[in-house]
Amino acid sequence: MLSTLRTSTATRIATRHLSSTAVDPVVVVGGVRLPFATTSSIYHDQMAVDLQRLAIHGLLTQTALDKNLVDYIVCGNVIQEVRTSNIAREAAIQAGLPHSIGAHTIAQACISANAAICTAAEKILTGHASVVIAGGCETFSDVPIRLKRPIRQKLITMPKAMKKGGPLGAVRHLLKGLKSNDLGLETPAIANYTTGEVMGVSSDRLSAKFGVSRREQDEFTVRSHTLAAQAHQDGFYQDEIIPYKGSTAENGIKGDSTLESVSKLKPAFVKPNGTHTAANSSFLTDGAAASLLMSESKAKELGFKPWAYLRDWSFKACDPFEELLLGPTYCSQQVLTRMGLNMEEDIGVFEIHEAFAGQILSNLTAMSSQKFADDNFNGKMVGKVDMDKMNTKGGSLAVGHPFGATGSLLLTTASRRLQQENQRFALIAACADGGLGHACILERYDN
Repeated sequence: MLSTLRTSTATRIATRHLSSTAVDPVVVVGGVRLPFATTSSIYHDQMAVDLQRLAIHGLLTQTALDKNLVDYIVCGNVIQEVRTSNIAREAAIQAGLPHSIGAHTIAQACISANAAICTAAEKILTGHASVVIAGGCETFSDVPIRLKRPIRQKLITMPKAMKKGGPLGAVRHLLKGLKSNDLGLETPAIANYTTGEVMGVSSDRLSAKFGVSRREQDEFTVRSHTLAAQAHQDGFYQDEIIPYKGSTAENGIKGDSTLESVSKLKPAFVKPNGTHTAANSSFLTDGAAASLLMSESKAKELGFKPWAYLRDWSFKACDPFEELLLGPTYCSQQVLTRMGLNMEEDIGVFEIHEAFAGQILSNLTAMSSQKFADDNFNGKMVGKVDMDKMNTKGGSLAVGHPFGATGSLLLTTASRRLQQENQRFALIAACADGGLGHACILERYDN
């Protein structure tokens, strides 16, 4: 009898919960970012927390949102400064938000902001929040550089040696057993911990596997820079970029790029015959972004006009040794299948992260490959991406890629494109280190 009562109660609670979330979906209300900039340039004297603070403050200013209405804040950040390990909390306080608002930080490589956004959505769907700021930040101008581990271990135990033998004992303790190669420095490496391989090498091998040529990569790179420059010229990005020191310029975009100039560069990772160069690979970038998500009912109550519904999302992983950056293909297949959507017929806007030209072109090849579908998806092909609908405002190859922030840029750009181009559905997809991937579906909101 008690067991039956418990089951009945649980069923009623679950039913009540599902019915409440089903009628109150998640909407994207706004999004901003700082100008993305090459490392050691305009943000050379800023910490990552400073960039995130500016993005959050800019979002509140642009949307005129009362900061007291924010329920939670979640941000992505990859290369963390130990003093601001929960950078979402520190940036929120610095931006002047009430100290009572909870916050946490997510590290999921290049899809950290995507993870932050979907975490925000899950909080809203479960009824634990109605207004959430999600985003992310990164700086490579101020990375943590450490002494090598043997020296660190000596320094940690030095107070004990000092107590026993005084200053001379501490010096002896420090020098005992050290080797010459113990005296160097450790800097963050853009390499996978498990495979030990730099992502550029993995992407180069992936491109060879899918038959993506150097020329195709260079052509795609020129396309990205040309479209990004045009988007700035047309004023598209000025509506979402918060000026820094009065400027919205992004210094990584080379609108004058040509196939001839790009093709002159030598391989950067696999030498001498690799296809990946400094041009067709995304560059180290500083920047920050923030997105505003709400429940639909709260957005209506507050008088906001949302851009899009966040309908479904996927985070999957694949073999980091052979398919490190192929996550977008697996995740896109999952969300399209769950939503019952056809890529070629239903998706009007594509925003796919450009870590490397070879990486994105390999994913597009896999998505449209019947053999890949037979081997991995029981014959159901993901679909062919219409290039006229993909990354039409440029992408990471030109705009830049601050690891923790890119996902928020993708969300904002896709949502705004849905509105401007009057398309119904958008697909966002991104790869990440570790063989991780993300994809999500947006649906245009009709105001």
